[in-house]
Amino acid sequence: MHVAELWRYPVKSLAGEPIQVADLSTEGISGDRLVHVQDQRGGIVTSRTRPKLLGLHATLNDGGHALIDGHPWTASASLDAVRAAAGDGTRLVRYEGLERFDVLPLLIATDGAIARLGVDRRRLRPNIVVGGVEGLAEREWPGHRLQIGQTAIVAIAQLRGRCIMTTFDPDTQEQDLSVLRRIRNEFGGTMALDCHVIQGGHVSLGDSVTLLV
Repeated sequence: MHVAELWRYPVKSLAGEPIQVADLSTEGISGDRLVHVQDQRGGIVTSRTRPKLLGLHATLNDGGHALIDGHPWTASASLDAVRAAAGDGTRLVRYEGLERFDVLPLLIATDGAIARLGVDRRRLRPNIVVGGVEGLAEREWPGHRLQIGQTAIVAIAQLRGRCIMTTFDPDTQEQDLSVLRRIRNEFGGTMALDCHVIQGGHVSLGDSVTLLV
C-alpha cells in the first residue's frame, strides 16, 4: 500500500488543496483547518448548512498563512467571498485548538472503498488516501495502526460516520441525497477512518503504508 493522495483544508469547510508532502503531528497534517467561519453568536458555520462554502478554495502560502481564492484570509476580499457564501454577519477566525476538528485530527480513506462507493473522493474530505487497498478492507482496520513512510505511525480509532456534506458536489455544490442514502444503506453510515497520530513524521506521495497488527 502507498500514499496516493494528501490533502489539507486550511479553512474549515472550504475546498481543500492537494499537496505533495506533509508533516504529521498530534494535530494531524500541518496547516489543516487553521481558520473557520463563525456566525454572529460565535457558532461555527460549515458547509453542512452553507454548501456554497465548498466553492471557495483554501490554500497555504509559503509563510504558512491561509489564503481564500488566492487572497489572505484576513483580506476584505476573503471576508466578502465568505459572506456571499455563508451569509451577512459571518466572520473568519483563526483557532488552533484540537476542537477545530469534527472528530479526530486525521481522516484516512482508501482507494478500494472509494471505488466501491463510486463517487468523487473529495466528497469524503480525506487528509490521506491510501492506494493499493482491496475492496472494503479498511473496515477491518479500526483498532490497528498504520505506519506511513519511515517514521509516522497513526492509530485507527473508528470508521467515520458520514453526514450531509457528502451529498454536495465539490465543484457545483449541487445536492444528491442518494449519496448519503447509499452510505447508510450499503455501508452502515460509515466511510473512511478516524485516526490520530501516535508518532509524527514527514510523509510524501508514494510513501509506503503498512498495517501494523
